[in-house]
Amino acid sequence: MRHQLFIDGQFVDAASGQTLPTLNPHDNSVIAQVAMAGRDDVDRAVAAAQRAFPAWSRRAAADRGRILLRLAELIEMHADELATLESLDTGHPLRDSRHLDVPRTAACFRYFGGMADKFQGETIPVEAGFLNYTLREPLGVVGQVVPWNFPLMFTAWKMAPALAAGNCVVLKPAEITPLSALRIAELMAEAGMPDGVVNVLPGLGGVAGQYIAEHPAIAKVAFTGSTAIGRRIVQASAGNLKKVQLELGGKGANIVFEDADLDAAVNGSAWAIFHNQGQACIAGSRLMLHERIADAFLDRFIPLARSVRLGNPLDASTEMGPLTSAQHRDRVLGYVEEARAQGGEVLSGGRPPVDAALSAGCYIEPTIVHARSERDRIAQEEVFGPFVTVLTFRDDDQALAMANATEYGLGSGLWTARLQRAHRFARELHAGMVWINSYKRVNPGSPFGGTGASGYGREMGFEAMREYTQVKSVWVNVDAQVPPWYAR
Repeated sequence: MRHQLFIDGQFVDAASGQTLPTLNPHDNSVIAQVAMAGRDDVDRAVAAAQRAFPAWSRRAAADRGRILLRLAELIEMHADELATLESLDTGHPLRDSRHLDVPRTAACFRYFGGMADKFQGETIPVEAGFLNYTLREPLGVVGQVVPWNFPLMFTAWKMAPALAAGNCVVLKPAEITPLSALRIAELMAEAGMPDGVVNVLPGLGGVAGQYIAEHPAIAKVAFTGSTAIGRRIVQASAGNLKKVQLELGGKGANIVFEDADLDAAVNGSAWAIFHNQGQACIAGSRLMLHERIADAFLDRFIPLARSVRLGNPLDASTEMGPLTSAQHRDRVLGYVEEARAQGGEVLSGGRPPVDAALSAGCYIEPTIVHARSERDRIAQEEVFGPFVTVLTFRDDDQALAMANATEYGLGSGLWTARLQRAHRFARELHAGMVWINSYKRVNPGSPFGGTGASGYGREMGFEAMREYTQVKSVWVNVDAQVPPWYAR
């Protein structure tokens, strides 16, 4: 188990010698003492990336792609190890780490490995006598800060397009879940990644993350995390006007209409909020039910929530594990008290489980709360846990107004049999992603990102490659003559 910084192809201690324990959220036992990067370590990593950039950016795109394809193979070869490491460090149920997180990580590196030599510029029709074309050039050294909720998967989402485009990377995983990113760094070296192209620096957000955002030699910072920290990233980036990409919070509206297939909507809504203990920016955390079917829906949804099997994430039968930290568990429980204070009704959950075997961990029962109003805090603020706020509506116009009545705009979903309604809501919902009769579908080829307080820029797909390149316009005088307006 790697627990040092990865700089210039080597695992090294932090310059300060500082470490931080990473904990198993099942019982809060210490897994490892992990090195914590400081400003000196960021400088070392940036310098290594700068040295590596000229050769890496000039390397044939197909060769860059082959390294990423080899990495995808290595991830699949080490799938069980990576899944176990991720579940141990984050609390993800092993069934999810094994069947979702690891395959999605490999798929992302494979997708961008294949795209590396297929990303191209354009030829633009301009005035006669000139050829105008564009080049897509890498930015240089990019800083990337990934969150603690999906650390393995987000490592791929951030690094794969940046590397395919020819950039070098300084990546900071969250200080509480750094282990899978360090293992990926080790596999990258095995795949043939040149020294210095990838550097992985576990560290505190207020120290290493802040300095990555400020660093004058970093050309772009890509951040996934809370909206509050995203605003600080923007401020810190102003020194050298670096490019910024933000994937921030969400308060996803999951709308169930009167004509929905209730079985599909109930199961899909449980997936939308309880997968990964609700610790997902795209979680369907506002469950909006048409008043004609609200009771029938809840008659099925509440027993389903109560039947979810909580337990040790390494147990293959566990359906929901612990939250990733005790601090976050306490924050989510605080929203339960806030809901009661604002007149909300706790329909299910809202407490740690009574099972003594889980008492040392960061567990919360799946929680369903009926809000008094769409203006309540629990209907406006991101709880980021297995906590769903129930609201009811009477017609389409009210549903649309309620869905759009937050500062966030990441993902939303709806369940309906009416095609016209589905397309209207897909057009008018303030969200970067809309799911119809499904929720939380992602794919490396489909752009992922939001609007408003959910940030800007996109992960994945061709959009991600554009985010990690800049456009150069080239003009060629094909006639090799001085145009008449230049002549004396």
